[in-house]
Amino acid sequence: MKIKLFIALIFLFNLHLNVDASENKCLDFKKFSANYIKCKANQIKDGTVNIINDTKDYQKQEWSKEKGKLDKIKEQF
Repeated sequence: MKIKLFIALIFLFNLHLNVDASENKCLDFKKFSANYIKCKANQIKDGTVNIINDTKDYQKQEWSKEKGKLDKIKEQF
């Protein structure tokens, strides 16, 4: 049980460090300034765009594999 707790704490600590690393870009601004809000919005936008592009690339790759399989089946007939 102690090992599971220790591993969970290490995981949470590493997750916290990753969040802090992405926030460092916006620390130059005051928390409630317009520039801070713009900086945070851009970070969210960039993260979302990266997720969307990764998903699209994955789908194209998987669908091209399936299309190749269908083409092979069609050639047999």
